[in-house]
Amino acid sequence: MMASYTALNLTGRVTETEGRTSLLWLAGGALAMGSGIWAMHFIGMLAFSLPIRVSYEIRTTLLSLLVAIGVSAFALRIVTRPTVRTPHFLIGGLLMGLGICGMHYMGMHAMRMDPAIHYDPAGFLASVAIAVVASIAALWLAFTLRAGHNLAAHAKKAGAAVIMGLAVIAMHYTGMEAARFDMASICMVEGGVDGNWLAALVGLASLSLLSITLLLSVVDSRLASRTAGLVNSLSHANRQLHHMALHDSLTRLPNRSLLEDRICQAIASGQRSGKGFALMFLDLDRFKTINDSLGHHYGDKLLQGVAERLGQALRAQDTVARLGGDEFVVLLAEVAAPEVAANVAQKLLERLALPIEVEGQEQNVSVSIGISLYPEDGSQLRDLMSNADSAMYHAKKMGRANFQFFTPQMNAAAGARLALERDLRRALDLGEFELHYQPKVDVASGAVHAMEALVRWRSPERGLVPPNDFIPVAEDIGLIIPLGAWVLREACRQNRAWQLAGLAPLRVAVNLSAYQFAQNNLPDFVAGVLTETGMAASCLELEVTESVVMHNPAEAAQILERLHAQGIHISVDDFGTGYSSLSYLKQFRLDTLKIDRSFVRDISSDADDAAIVRSVIALAHSLRLRVIAEGVETDEQLAYLRQLGCDHYQGYLSSKPLPAAEFEVLLRAAQAAEANAA
Repeated sequence: MMASYTALNLTGRVTETEGRTSLLWLAGGALAMGSGIWAMHFIGMLAFSLPIRVSYEIRTTLLSLLVAIGVSAFALRIVTRPTVRTPHFLIGGLLMGLGICGMHYMGMHAMRMDPAIHYDPAGFLASVAIAVVASIAALWLAFTLRAGHNLAAHAKKAGAAVIMGLAVIAMHYTGMEAARFDMASICMVEGGVDGNWLAALVGLASLSLLSITLLLSVVDSRLASRTAGLVNSLSHANRQLHHMALHDSLTRLPNRSLLEDRICQAIASGQRSGKGFALMFLDLDRFKTINDSLGHHYGDKLLQGVAERLGQALRAQDTVARLGGDEFVVLLAEVAAPEVAANVAQKLLERLALPIEVEGQEQNVSVSIGISLYPEDGSQLRDLMSNADSAMYHAKKMGRANFQFFTPQMNAAAGARLALERDLRRALDLGEFELHYQPKVDVASGAVHAMEALVRWRSPERGLVPPNDFIPVAEDIGLIIPLGAWVLREACRQNRAWQLAGLAPLRVAVNLSAYQFAQNNLPDFVAGVLTETGMAASCLELEVTESVVMHNPAEAAQILERLHAQGIHISVDDFGTGYSSLSYLKQFRLDTLKIDRSFVRDISSDADDAAIVRSVIALAHSLRLRVIAEGVETDEQLAYLRQLGCDHYQGYLSSKPLPAAEFEVLLRAAQAAEANAA
């Protein structure tokens, strides 16, 4: 039984190892199994007594041992094959059973009895049958149980070992029952080994061999299992490192390295097959506003939602990757015509336009998409990516939330855009920005009661750059926050300087961009600027647009309340061009409505514009709000506004925006005229 258990363990070691190690385990298993069967035979002989002295011939005895080992080696070789079919079990069991019988009867022959031992035919055949059947069963059990190292597997092997041991024992004692000794028999062996001594020696040696072999098998199995575990852990870690090196950690999408590799593969495939593909650059519109106002954690969740939606909208053979920030790239495989890429781009625009739920609230996003085609727009990786990027910037310039195919003219525009971004980043550090001021005039009296600070960029290379040419770029590259802070600080400083120089205190108006208003610390920052410059809060007016305050009304109400509590004047710029929801007029703390120039332009000739302006003035006054009209350029417009009861106006009729020195001259002249009139 112990030999059977050892053999079952060793079959697992043979199958789990390779080469020379496997052969060594096979040899060890054959030695253990063969010596175990052989030892059982001679130990069993102790239970057989004859009235004469019995010895065993050494040569025949050792030969029987070799037969047992050889048979065991044959059996182990069969059950360690990758696959074993029924014929293998039958033929192998037959040969193994005959070998065991050969070992047994060869050992009996080593006694050299005279007259010779005779065997009962029925008992002899029964022993052979038992040996063959037992061998077939042993091979099947060994093959079935060769794998597994847990407690249940060892329990099954132990049970199988008991069955296999009993089968071998049954064969032995059946063979002994068939043996017939003559009453006058004598042992003819001279100088042989005494049976009792042989049995004791064999038993001790076999138990030692089996114990050592079994121990080595268990230890090696444990070491192999631990080694395999370490190898698996290392392999898993390597796979994770490989995945991390090629994928974005936030969205789990391929990163730039993996994307470039797949683009190179697509180029190589296209060169062989002649099939084209498309490369799409996607950039979320106004993502920085969301990120700054709602936090980076919220922005990360939104990016994950966008990545998931992009993956759902594409085919398995396509690739969607994240380059970083809010930039994604889509590689469309095997695009036969530009129309295919256009259809996919439109599909992506529609999918991403649907609200994405982030932390319990719905968020709407849009994307601008630039498309380059292989091989029309380039046959190299760098050209395709650069051209798709240029097309994406052109899509943003065309109004966002659209897609554009690359055209050669875009490269020149992209180069000009990059140069503009470079110069703009440098302009703030070099002090190239300046403020111009435009008066706000009382409609009834004509007196200047306030002014608006307007930023201008005086570039050494470009000259005086108007705001419409650089403000959108400043927003895109994230410069609008520091630029807006400089404008507020400089306007307050200059206004306070004029007051200290003897000019009458006037209110200065500063526009707040959506990016500035999205900052939670805006009220604290404004208070800090007022303290720093020494200007009274009542001399500051902040202008916001309808779309800014209506983006997040609840938060906007809190910010406006905190600003108003400091004594700061709040006005709504471009009234009528945004949400035009009258509910916010009573929801927010406001002081002034500023009528957009588009309604003022044709006020004296267009009845609809006149009706709108009349309604806005009446509405504002009913809510105790002041009204200022911008873009006033003619006396007719001013006369009509005076007739409608408008409070103040602003426009070229009074003055264009002037640099600080020229505006100071205007203020001193206006105050002198007022003094003379008084």
